[in-house]
Amino acid sequence: MIENIRLSFQGIFSHKLRSFLTMLGIIIGIASIIAIVSTIKGTNDEIKDSLVGAGDNVVNVNITQNGMEVTSDYDVDLSEVPIINDNMLENIKAIKTVQDAAIYHKRQMYEDITRLGNEMTGCYLYGGDNSFINLMGYDLIRGRLFADADFERHRNVTVLDSDTAYSLFDGEDCIDKTIEISGKPFVVVGIVEKAETVEPIINNVNDWYTYYGEANSGVVIIPDTSWTVINSFDQPYQVIIKATSTEDMADAGKKTQDYLNEYISSSGEEGSVKYTSEDIMKKARELQKLKNSTSKQLIWIASISLLVGGIGVMNIMLVSVTERTREIGLKKAIGARKSAILSQFLTEAAVLTSIGGLLGVAAGIGLAYFISRLAEVPVAISVPAIAVSVVFSMVIGIIFGLLPSIKAANLSPIEALRYE
Repeated sequence: MIENIRLSFQGIFSHKLRSFLTMLGIIIGIASIIAIVSTIKGTNDEIKDSLVGAGDNVVNVNITQNGMEVTSDYDVDLSEVPIINDNMLENIKAIKTVQDAAIYHKRQMYEDITRLGNEMTGCYLYGGDNSFINLMGYDLIRGRLFADADFERHRNVTVLDSDTAYSLFDGEDCIDKTIEISGKPFVVVGIVEKAETVEPIINNVNDWYTYYGEANSGVVIIPDTSWTVINSFDQPYQVIIKATSTEDMADAGKKTQDYLNEYISSSGEEGSVKYTSEDIMKKARELQKLKNSTSKQLIWIASISLLVGGIGVMNIMLVSVTERTREIGLKKAIGARKSAILSQFLTEAAVLTSIGGLLGVAAGIGLAYFISRLAEVPVAISVPAIAVSVVFSMVIGIIFGLLPSIKAANLSPIEALRYE
C-alpha cells in the first residue's frame, strides 16, 4: 500500500497541470459544500441567539387564555390563579433545569404615567424586585436599584428604562424626581438599559411587537409591594425563569408551567386561564428547518460539480491506463496479479481525489469567510462537514477509478507488451 501511494504521488507530480485540472471539479465541489454548510450553520446559530437572547436562557411563564397572554388590565376572571408565595418560588428554583426565577406583575398603561404634562402612551408597568430586573436583562446605568427598605416600608419608588426617562424628563437628570403613575407619586431612584448583544431577526409586524414593541413602548418598574397602590388589590404573578442552558429552556418552561397549573383546578379545560411558557425555541427550530431545507438543495446542486469532477477522474485514469499499457504488461509478465494492478490504480485515483478534497476544504473555509465578509452573514466552520468531505472525495476516487483500474487489471500481458 505504501509503495502504491508513493507511485501515486510520483505519477501526480509528474503531470502537475493535468492532475490539478483533474482535481479542479473535486476542489470546487468540496469548497462549495463546505462554504454552504458553514454559512447555514452560522445562520442557524444566529437564529437561535437572536430568539433566545444570545445565551441569557430566559423564559417567561405567563398567564394565558386560549393561547393569548392576559394581565390584570384584561377583562378576564383571574380568581382561580393562585398568588405565588415564597415557598412556591423556591420550589420553582429547585427544578433541575431552572437556574434562577423571579415573580412579577405586569400591565400596559395608557396615559397613566405622566410628569409635568409629559406622558407615556402604551408604557409597560412591572412590579418586581431586583432579581426580576436582572433576569429581564437590564443593566443599571444611573442611580440605584431597589433597597430592602423600599419593600419593607412599601415606598413609592420606581426604576425607569432610559427611553422612558428621556421621554418624561426631556433628557434631564431624573434621579430623585417624581413621576405620577395612575395619579400616585413615585420617586425615580434608578435608570436601567437593556443589555442586548444580538439583534432579533424581524420578518413581520408580529415579530416587531414581540421583540421590539415592548421595549420601544417604555418600561417602568416598581417594587411588587407597591403594586396595590396602583391596583388596590392583589393580583396573580407572572414568572420569569432562567434555564441552566439554551437546550434546557423548553424543559424548564414546561416544568414550571406544569407545577403552577397544579394549583389551578380548571387549567386542563378548554378556554380556561392557565400558565403557559413561551416556546421561543419552536420558532428557532422552524426557521432553522427552513434554512436546513434550503441548504440541502444547495448542497445537491454543489454535488453536481463533484459528479463532474468524478467523471474527470475517470477520464484521466483511462488516459493513464492507456499511457502505461506497456508498464502494466511488463508487471504482469513478471508475475503481478490482477489484484495488485487493480490496487495500484485505485490508490492513485483515491490519492488524486483526496488531495483535491483537502485543497477543496481549504478553499471552502476561505470561501465561507469571504462570503461572511461580503454578505455580512455569520459563519461557523463545521468540523464534521470537513471530515465527511475528505472521506467523500476519497470514495469518489475509488468509485470513478474503479472502471479504469479494472480495465488495467484485465489487460492481456502479451497484448500490453505489444502495445505501441
